[in-house]
Amino acid sequence: MRFDRFGLAFEHPDNWMIDTEDSEGRFATVTVYSPRGGFWSVSGHAAGGDPAELAAAVVSEMREEYRELDVEAATDEFAGRSLAGFDLNFYCLDLTNTAQVRTLATPTAIYLILCQAEDREWDELAPVFAAITTSFVTGLDGSGGTAAAR
Repeated sequence: MRFDRFGLAFEHPDNWMIDTEDSEGRFATVTVYSPRGGFWSVSGHAAGGDPAELAAAVVSEMREEYRELDVEAATDEFAGRSLAGFDLNFYCLDLTNTAQVRTLATPTAIYLILCQAEDREWDELAPVFAAITTSFVTGLDGSGGTAAAR
C-alpha cells in the first residue's frame, strides 16, 4: 500500500495501521504499525539543522525512558544514500527490544526515521522496515523533497 501525504511518500504492508496524528503544517510525522506492535516512523524537520543532533536527541529521550539502553552508532545505505544514526537495545516490560534511528539531510528537510520492535519479531520485521525506508528514500527527488510535496 502507498502512503503519499504531507510531503512524505512510501510503500508499506497493506495490513499495517497508519497514524498521522502528529502531522500538521509543512513538516509531519507518520507512523505505520505492524499487527503485532512493531513500528516504522518518519518525520520531517526544517533543513539546516544538524542531523546528528536530531538523532542524539532521540537517544537522549530513549535513555530517559530506558535506563539500561545500549547504544551503538550505525550507518546504512538505502537507495544509494547514506543514513547515519544509532542502533538501540533495551528492556521494556521484561522483553528485549531493538530500535534503529537514522537521519537523512536534504536541501529542503532533515528526515528522521525510527523503527522499533520486540526482539521476538525483529528478525521478521527488519527486512520490512528496510523496504519501507528504501521506498521512502527512493521517492525523494533531486531537490530533497518528495514528488508529492510539490
